[in-house]
Amino acid sequence: MAELPLTGGCLCGAVRFELTERPEAAVYCHCHRCQRRTGTAAAPNVRVLPGSFRLLDGEALTHAYVPDGGAPKVFCTICGGALWSLKGEGGEVGGVRLGAFDEDPEVPFIHRQYVDSAAPWEPLPDDGLPRYGGAPTG
Repeated sequence: MAELPLTGGCLCGAVRFELTERPEAAVYCHCHRCQRRTGTAAAPNVRVLPGSFRLLDGEALTHAYVPDGGAPKVFCTICGGALWSLKGEGGEVGGVRLGAFDEDPEVPFIHRQYVDSAAPWEPLPDDGLPRYGGAPTG
């Protein structure tokens, strides 16, 4: 298992963060927002436990884009690297982009969400994960 704290940052290295506790789960999001934000077919994210995220460097270099009806998405203003999302405007970090970690955090994937919006140019893999057309309920 990867050692704690789990560390990560943006592409240029100006923004750095750590998680002091292992994330509870990882999910793939196939919504159009994630596709456009990342330029990929799906965004792999980890769900962060409350109070476990700590920003180490680069706070002044982060900016949150708040999409209509969506959670704020934080990125580095220098390199544009997608980093994390917030729970409500100005809220606590709720999810971190898996690609922002320095090493594999070794968190299991639990499902794929918004598969009704999946990119037609990349078929969904037969990985056995539960699939939800939108956001899972419950």
